[in-house]
Amino acid sequence: MTSTTSRDLTALRNAMTGAVIEPGQDGYDEARKVWNADIDRRPAVVAQCASAQDVAAAIRYATAEGLEVAVRGGAHSISGQSAVDDGIVVDLSRMRAVAVDPENRRVRAQGGALLAELDAAAQAHGLAVPAGVIGHTGIAGLTLGGGMGWLTRIGGLTIDTLVSAEVVLADGRIVRASAGEEPDLFWALRGGGGNFGVVTEFEFRCHTVGPVIQFGMFFWGLDQGVEALRFARDVANRLPREVTPMILASTRRPRPSCRSSTSSSPVTS
Repeated sequence: MTSTTSRDLTALRNAMTGAVIEPGQDGYDEARKVWNADIDRRPAVVAQCASAQDVAAAIRYATAEGLEVAVRGGAHSISGQSAVDDGIVVDLSRMRAVAVDPENRRVRAQGGALLAELDAAAQAHGLAVPAGVIGHTGIAGLTLGGGMGWLTRIGGLTIDTLVSAEVVLADGRIVRASAGEEPDLFWALRGGGGNFGVVTEFEFRCHTVGPVIQFGMFFWGLDQGVEALRFARDVANRLPREVTPMILASTRRPRPSCRSSTSSSPVTS
């Protein structure tokens, strides 16, 4: 376990409208918690941002203090990139607004929005963004990592539908990146990984989907693994583009009577 040095956070608190939480303060352990319980890191400060301006203030503070930065969206990073020891967590989980423009088939989602929130808002208008498969995943990490899910074969990766992004740069400037504005940054965001800035809002192009989709799950035992993989290989390329096949290996055992099942369900993650 690392030790955390006490810091003067007065300037940061004065610059932000969101909460600034430090070790020893009520709510600190909850604020530093991430989805992967194996990750147990103790940041020097958690900046719970309420706006892009809050994010800019947190980034400027981190630069002035020489702090390592971790950005938290849905906190789903398996490797623990949503947390950092002795640095600052720029927490976007309070920034979860989603706005849909059904006429132009566009949706804007703040950096802390979850897939379930994006799905629900878009599907109210018969629209969907190709995203992931788990509703409590953050849209930010998924998008900037590519983003593969149920609609990949008809809509591509999540990043393929990105139209623009509001980004806080390392110097605290807030810019809009798109094909026509900051095009190099827009190119870098779509596949270049992290460290180009903190995305505080995503604008996506939607597809017309739903409100009901066909969904099926089929189970094989471990002893049938070779047979199952060969079957998936042979069938996948013959499926229509409306069908996205996925293969999952899991230690969870289905009930003996549940060797296969199919159902219809609304488009939700």
